[in-house]
Amino acid sequence: MAPRTEPSAGAGPGAGATAAGSSAGPAGTTRERIAAAALSILSEEGASAVTMRRVAAAAGVTPMATYRHYPSREALLNAVVDNVSEELGRDWEKRGEGGDFEHRAAELLDAFLDFALGSPAVYTLVMTDRRAGARRFPADFRGGGSPTFTPMVRVVEQGMAEGELRSDDPLEATLAITAQAQGLVQLYLGGRIGCSEEEFRALCKRSVGRVLNGFRVRGGT
Repeated sequence: MAPRTEPSAGAGPGAGATAAGSSAGPAGTTRERIAAAALSILSEEGASAVTMRRVAAAAGVTPMATYRHYPSREALLNAVVDNVSEELGRDWEKRGEGGDFEHRAAELLDAFLDFALGSPAVYTLVMTDRRAGARRFPADFRGGGSPTFTPMVRVVEQGMAEGELRSDDPLEATLAITAQAQGLVQLYLGGRIGCSEEEFRALCKRSVGRVLNGFRVRGGT
């Protein structure tokens, strides 16, 4: 559920997402170790703690080797974001399948909150921090361009096709729905909402439910 940049379920770095690269062989293994080390540091200490020397030491390689695979810290962090987002997207696609509209929407909200609350440092880099190359709404979100946004777009499209939601622009409708959840998460992580995680999750569900009610066909619940 991410309107701005890239995006899981469960706690931990990327909620199960890894920062592994896709290349094979020794070079691919080194690249994956470097990205995994960066993700680990990011998850535990935040983006500011991710330096090329720190990552190299954690990965057991030289700083020169790190720069050989990632020419800059920015490139490394963007690779971590891309990898986390792709894995989140695959997980969220599965969680957005099956059941009725209510079930699919609830599953995706739970998945989003699992990621945001379970891995806040990773969430912040993926979803809210300014980054060169970050996806921007709407151009980069059309045609399935955002791995984390697209699953909710599909659920909204299905809701409209099934008569649960009134006809509207699916992309903008999804933005309105997801922005509610993301805004509440920002307030919660910033210490502006004083309640337990359980209470906060319930608050999010009620608030997103109110937004969804605005898109329901007349007579919907």
